[in-house]
Amino acid sequence: MLAYARDRRRFLLFGSRRQVDPETHRERAEVLLESLLTLGPTFIKLGQLLSTRPDILPPEYIDVLSALQDEVPPAEWREAKRVLEDELGPVDERFLEFDTEPISGASLGQVYRARIDPDAADWDGSDGGPTAVPTGPDTTGGEGPPGQEVAVKIRRPDIEPLVEADLRVIRWSLPIVMFFVDESRSFSLENLADEFSRTIREEMNYEREAEMLTEIRSNFADDDRFCIPAVAESHSGPRVLTMEYIRGTKINDLEELERKGIDRTRVAENLERAYLQMIMDDGVFHADPHPGNLAVTDDGRIVFYDFGMSGRVDPFIQEKIIEFYIAVANRDIDGILDALIEMGTLSPDADRAVMAEVMELAIQDARGETLDQYRVRGIVGQIEDSIYEFPFRLPKNLALVLRVATVVEGVCVTLDQDFDFISTATDYLTEEGYREESIRRYVRESAEQIRQSGESLTRLPPKAEGALDRLDRDDLYVRIGVEDSDDVFAKFAKRLIYGMLLTMSLFSMGVLYALGAPEASVVAAVFSVVVIVQLYRSFRKPKSTRVRPQFTRQNLRQRRQQREE
Repeated sequence: MLAYARDRRRFLLFGSRRQVDPETHRERAEVLLESLLTLGPTFIKLGQLLSTRPDILPPEYIDVLSALQDEVPPAEWREAKRVLEDELGPVDERFLEFDTEPISGASLGQVYRARIDPDAADWDGSDGGPTAVPTGPDTTGGEGPPGQEVAVKIRRPDIEPLVEADLRVIRWSLPIVMFFVDESRSFSLENLADEFSRTIREEMNYEREAEMLTEIRSNFADDDRFCIPAVAESHSGPRVLTMEYIRGTKINDLEELERKGIDRTRVAENLERAYLQMIMDDGVFHADPHPGNLAVTDDGRIVFYDFGMSGRVDPFIQEKIIEFYIAVANRDIDGILDALIEMGTLSPDADRAVMAEVMELAIQDARGETLDQYRVRGIVGQIEDSIYEFPFRLPKNLALVLRVATVVEGVCVTLDQDFDFISTATDYLTEEGYREESIRRYVRESAEQIRQSGESLTRLPPKAEGALDRLDRDDLYVRIGVEDSDDVFAKFAKRLIYGMLLTMSLFSMGVLYALGAPEASVVAAVFSVVVIVQLYRSFRKPKSTRVRPQFTRQNLRQRRQQREE
């Protein structure tokens, strides 16, 4: 925190803004990374969340923290078994087979592989049961042990008090950090603290994860391009989640996908369409789409794992996201800015001319070989680079959406270097009728404006004739109201009074001194100084809460050159 504050102001507690070079930012970020790893699970999660918040940290911090993974050694099986049996009862009675070596570990929980009797299990009601074959052959096609293969996610023992203590430390530290930042970043930091407290508690609640998983699974029940595990409700609880185990190839294992003859471009397109549906149509989405949580079956279906981090999008934000994508597809700069402002991501006080230039450059940089081939990664990347200096804000309901958009696009480009994110999104918008509805709405609004203009034209001649008649009879009065939101008249009156008082006090001081009354002239002099100070303060500009952009076209060009070097 001290280093962050030192980089913000020249003399720590006061002074002008300090410009820090990217190398210094990167060094600071490396130190922060080591500190977060040392502090343990909660702060590792905090670092992962910070890596998605370019409105709070400079780009160099984002780059370094993006590599942060849950590098926490797994808990001993004896401790994990205690949690499991507290929730479900004896392991030998509830499971046909249980592998005590974890197949996946994270800061808040770890996953084991096991087998259960499918007939004795209660599955979620999304489509009546698991996707994989429940008994006999395993999902690879060979003969395996009887029972349904499942993945059992167990929360780390005694993690709750540790997380609560860490959250108190973060809450205590927040006012100190906010003292050194501007209003826009202060807004983002408060949102971040609230969002982090909420998401980490939600991620520890496996009943919520089961609910979100079941809802998302039901939304894709009729789509055979995707596999989402079924939940064994009879073998789950607040600290244990038992799901169908679906085998697949890790989505970024390109060599294995190629060997199995899987169309990677088709997989990338399906992945993007899945997230577009979740965000734009369903309003509930899987929010952690990194390669470790995505796999591909041998027949090309995409498997989603780990729904601990998931979110919802309210209808208003859904509508604005659709408008944003339509504006990007149409290269409508004003539409992009309007959508960002209405979502609360961009301050209404931002310089639209400067912002429009940045958006134009971002779209030009993101274009491929033809005018229609440009990727959203270029646009979001440019926004991330400039968001630290521009008046951007990330409301809590949009932070996860931004994370999903950037991570999914990165996975798609890994699958296919020439993948056109915007083209696929445009096709989706067209197929779902969003662009057509946008055109219809524009036509309706234009028709309404034409109708109102016609009505105004029919009412104008009689009103004009009436006004001319009153003018001819000398019966026309004009009432003028002056708005003075900046208190210009009050300031002018105050300065006039201060000027008169100063003139009188200076004159009195001279007269008193000439009459041989030095003590009285000193009093008059002190009064004059006080008036001068007040007069000076009346001319000073108040500190504005408006965050003015410090980023120009030249700055953008210089920054791009630095990244290339």
